[in-house]
This record gives sequence, structure tokens and C-alpha cells, in this order.
Amino acid sequence: MDGKRPKTPLMRLSEKVNVLCEMALFATLSLMTAITMLQIAFRLWYRALTWSEELNCFLLVFASFFGACVAFKRGSNITVNFLRDALPESARRLALIASEIVGIVFFGVAGWYGVVLCVNERFQMASSIPISMSWMYLVFPLTSAITILHLCARLHEAVTVRGAGGTD
Repeated sequence: MDGKRPKTPLMRLSEKVNVLCEMALFATLSLMTAITMLQIAFRLWYRALTWSEELNCFLLVFASFFGACVAFKRGSNITVNFLRDALPESARRLALIASEIVGIVFFGVAGWYGVVLCVNERFQMASSIPISMSWMYLVFPLTSAITILHLCARLHEAVTVRGAGGTD
């Protein structure tokens, strides 16, 4: 986005949520580092922590999904641009709109099945941490909803702004 156009409320919300995702990503990676250092210290001077590996696995999944949301917002996920770039501007805009709609449908389905997973696994407990696995699986519908928000903001920009040919 070129700074001259006013940002839509949807785009401002997308940006604010992205800041929260960046903070969550930083927090999960920092926590993973601290837990790993703590685990090393305990293995050397005392007894290994029984819960640290499982918690780090969960945090890695959280970091991966929050990182994917940030990548979607920034438009820095892997893309194949040669075909899109070969299209005329009007076709490029239609391709962008179509890809955003497909993304919204995909993440809608992924989010729905994430909710189903949370409900179905609510009585399953993590093996070394006394917490329901539903809390761990909550990252699927949460990050799907965040990605849908980013996609809707980009779709709104593509539909309402003439000449929108890519991500912000």
C-alpha cells in the first residue's frame, strides 16, 4: 500500500492483529529459548525437567503458526509470480481476487476442522503437562481466523482500489 491512500478500518484491524501476532511470535520463541536453557542447566546440575520437551514442541507449533500469519500479512510466503506477472493488469487483478477467495475458503475449512479437533480432544490431556490438548489445538482455528482477516483485508483492497496488483 502506498501511504497516500487512507487505510480502511479492515486494513487497520489487520495491522493491529499482526502486531499482536508478532508479539506472540517473539514471546513463544523467547520462551522456547529460556526453557531450553533451563533444561540444559537442570540436566547438568540436577535432574532433567520432565515437561520441558513437550512444552517446547507445543511452543514450536505455536511459533510456526503465528509466523505463518505474519508471513501472510507481509506477503512474504513462497509464491510463483512468473505466471501472474505475465498477465495484463486486469487479469492480474482478477487472479489476485480469485487467489484471496480460495485462501479464505481454505483457511475457513482449516479453522472449522480446528474447532472440531478442539471439541473432540477436550478430554485428552498432554502427556507431561496437566492441560487439555484442546488448548494446544486452539492455535489452528485462531491462526486460521487471523489469516482470513489478513486475506479479507487484502481482498477488500483489491476490490475497492483500482490497480491493486499485489500485497501491501
